[in-house]
Amino acid sequence: MPSRNKWSVDRPHTLVIACSDGRLQDQTDEFLHNELGLAGFDRFYVPGGGGALASSGPDFFRAVQMRTECAYLVKLHEVERVILMFHGPSSKGPPDAVCADYRRKLPNATPIHLAERQRLDALELMKIRHEWAGTAEVAAYLAEVSDTHHVSFLELDVGT
Repeated sequence: MPSRNKWSVDRPHTLVIACSDGRLQDQTDEFLHNELGLAGFDRFYVPGGGGALASSGPDFFRAVQMRTECAYLVKLHEVERVILMFHGPSSKGPPDAVCADYRRKLPNATPIHLAERQRLDALELMKIRHEWAGTAEVAAYLAEVSDTHHVSFLELDVGT
């Protein structure tokens, strides 16, 4: 059955880099549509989201490859805005809301330490943003899961 929506030659010029964790897809899309006003955007959904581009943890070469892929998309799709998404539990949220990629990278860290690592990774990515985002504007957000399982989106202060 054909889709009601037609393919468009126009590109959205916004790239969202988010975790592939399916438990957050609906909430992330709602945030992007309703809070940031995005009608359409390119998606780069990988384990770790924005953190996949960061070289924290033992897999440095994966981060380099992810930044290379991101730079390719930014150039090819003429991206003007990049949104980095991270996720985890609030201070009283469920430990299972921790990003599995960060748990893999830092298996002995507490959720609080992982949240701090995500913040530091976002800051480090901003320092080298021209490497992977070119001249695009970059913002970073944390999807935080509360003890009631509600998701809040907080803009990370990355000194833009």
